[in-house]
Amino acid sequence: MILFLEQSLNGLQFGLMLFLLAAGLTLVFGIMDTINLAHGSLYMIGAYLTATAAAASGSFLVGLGAGIVGTTAIGVLLEMTVLRRLYHRDHLSQVLGTFAILLMSNEAVRMAWGSQPILLNPPAALAGPVDLMPGFAYPAFRLLIIGVGLSVAALIYGLVTHTRIGMQVRAGASNREMALAMGTDVRKLFTLVFGLGAALCAVAGGMLGPLLAVQVGMGESILILAFVVIVIGGIGSIRSALMGSLLVGVVDTCGHTIVPMVLAETLGASAAATAGPAVASILIYVLMAAVLFWKPEGLFPAHG
Repeated sequence: MILFLEQSLNGLQFGLMLFLLAAGLTLVFGIMDTINLAHGSLYMIGAYLTATAAAASGSFLVGLGAGIVGTTAIGVLLEMTVLRRLYHRDHLSQVLGTFAILLMSNEAVRMAWGSQPILLNPPAALAGPVDLMPGFAYPAFRLLIIGVGLSVAALIYGLVTHTRIGMQVRAGASNREMALAMGTDVRKLFTLVFGLGAALCAVAGGMLGPLLAVQVGMGESILILAFVVIVIGGIGSIRSALMGSLLVGVVDTCGHTIVPMVLAETLGASAAATAGPAVASILIYVLMAAVLFWKPEGLFPAHG
């Protein structure tokens, strides 16, 4: 019971951070019809800026704020100078162009901070565990991540569903041509959506930095998971991104714990040690393949 509860919380925490990346990615694709492989680079840059500002100021909160502001500015600048030239190109050109940005971002970070990982410490007050129930303590910083993820998800939902800008975003994601015909300021909307996506990347990078290594190339692996989330959840809505992220987070986290235990019981400890991590790692891709086979539009498409 304790193990199940712990892994469920870990899955919730990881899923919410995946949501921050997938929400921006799905809106960029749904509204701009643009495949952005550089999205993971913004996550990496956000983590590095947060770590640098936190080390300079001695405050994790100040570092996170600086990381969000800096990454948003970089994202907006990137959209205005480079990505606008790719909007009217085919998807292959977008993939090649944004992949080039990803490679250049990795080298720029390597030149600025070096090849070795840098340290990002959680707030000292949240370094220890919190007793949630008798016999079960959970890391305080992971609880903060869950709280931040839920709060940001609620803010995004409120922005998208209860504001005029959100109405334009939803219209653009559901029917881009009709939104254009109704007079939506496309250039401003694209910049706003991309800047929001960059800010969400920075939040995810800053919050996951103390748990994962802040290092060059850290955006690639989580970018793959973000695309898996979009495929499973569906394209173009916040709801699909959230539900897909939580599903992937729980399946991935619990799989790495439960699969080795099941294999150890059935095949023995040595087989579990060898095959367990590999089998657990492919669970989400098996899930993605099943969703593509039975529901190619995703489990929670924007029109659903």
